[in-house]
Amino acid sequence: MSVSRDWDGASYDRVSAPMEALGRAVLERLALRGDEFVLDAGCGSGRVTAELVARLPRGRVLAVDASPSMVAAARARLGPAVEVRLADLCELALEAPVDAIVSTATFHWIADHGRLFARLYTALRPGGRLVAQCGGAGNVARVHAAAEAVGARAPYAEQLAAWRGPWHFATPEAARAGLERAGFTAVETWLQPVSVTPEHPAEYLATIVLGAHLERLAPDLRAGFVRDVAARLGDPLRIDYVRLNIDAARPGDPAGRGAGAP
Repeated sequence: MSVSRDWDGASYDRVSAPMEALGRAVLERLALRGDEFVLDAGCGSGRVTAELVARLPRGRVLAVDASPSMVAAARARLGPAVEVRLADLCELALEAPVDAIVSTATFHWIADHGRLFARLYTALRPGGRLVAQCGGAGNVARVHAAAEAVGARAPYAEQLAAWRGPWHFATPEAARAGLERAGFTAVETWLQPVSVTPEHPAEYLATIVLGAHLERLAPDLRAGFVRDVAARLGDPLRIDYVRLNIDAARPGDPAGRGAGAP
């Protein structure tokens, strides 16, 4: 699987308002008529997907995520009118191509960006657009430095020492090159620093930022690890994100086709 961990979808839905705000800004970059067929590639608990659905009154959305818990949360939020599918984006195979792809806070969980971009290219109709945002070079560096320092000491070191995690925080140059190799044109990539002060700091750290660390720890060590990392980061907790923004297109003539076109 491209995403190496499952998530607590219910917890993510409670605390992910900062992710939703970033995702809404990504949606603003995608011009829509309202009748398109759009793929949400990594829908999480469906908070951003719901906004996308609202922008497509005559269209439809396919939402996919690699986490069963996230898929369950998204289905509960979006209801039966939206198809939510459990899928690995690196193995994605659609019955029909989509007019556009939106993705937020997902690509940095996928190690093989070459395969990812190739699958997304195949999923797009000629003339279709990819609009995405994920963690980029330097993302959450302060949190990861604190986690590394805490993880190097007892009682965490046996399970965390020298572990570097599953993240792929690409540079704009590397992302652009990978997208162009996959066939995309009109590629634009850029970094955007964003600082967030979560409303529920301990749960936010545990669910969103340190979840991969916690999976490696024995259950009785997890709460203490979150506490120790939070103490090292200071109060109020600040998360310094660096987001990698991606705009790209599959070349070709979309021929004006919309949501119902074969």
